[in-house]
Amino acid sequence: MDGLLYIVSGPSGAGKSTLIKNSLDKVIGFSFSVSYTTREKRAGEIDGKDYFFIDKNTFFKMKEGGEFLEWAEVHGNYYATSKKSLEETLKESRGLVLDVDVQGALNIKKIYENAIYIFILPPSHEDLEKRLKKRGTESKNSLEKRLKDAEWEISHIKYFDYVIVNQEIEESTNQLISILVAEQLKRERFNESTPFFFKKNMNF
Repeated sequence: MDGLLYIVSGPSGAGKSTLIKNSLDKVIGFSFSVSYTTREKRAGEIDGKDYFFIDKNTFFKMKEGGEFLEWAEVHGNYYATSKKSLEETLKESRGLVLDVDVQGALNIKKIYENAIYIFILPPSHEDLEKRLKKRGTESKNSLEKRLKDAEWEISHIKYFDYVIVNQEIEESTNQLISILVAEQLKRERFNESTPFFFKKNMNF
């Protein structure tokens, strides 16, 4: 049986990447799907670990070649998920975690409706603005655009299965881990993976 697909999304600055990294450091058998992007690498990011950083020409060649499961333009940059990598990793792990923007998550939902969709919500508009400013990577115009986009993204929260309000990192990390593990332990998944000699004595 293939592993489960987890889509973690939310506004830029909500803390998705940090929560995913912290969670995957503590659980066994889960993988992280590395997306492609045309944006500039930020301080501390590693190519091939955080993202595959490519130029726009390469991006569109891959897109035209049908290599992407989904792609989106966000804040003037392009992001995409590799179709082949996702399918292969799902066969090899208990769960595959994607860190994608809301637009990308909604595109994936059209294909993988039964994936687990998790929304990371900042505690407040003011807190989100502080986090984006703290990055030191945003111009006044880009900051305003990200905050405006956040309103649209939050308005689509109804399409997600879980919501984590990321107020305190350790608590939010534990909440994300709880979701990852709980989904693995659902009764219907146990039914599919239980050996036959157990099944014949159990009424599922």
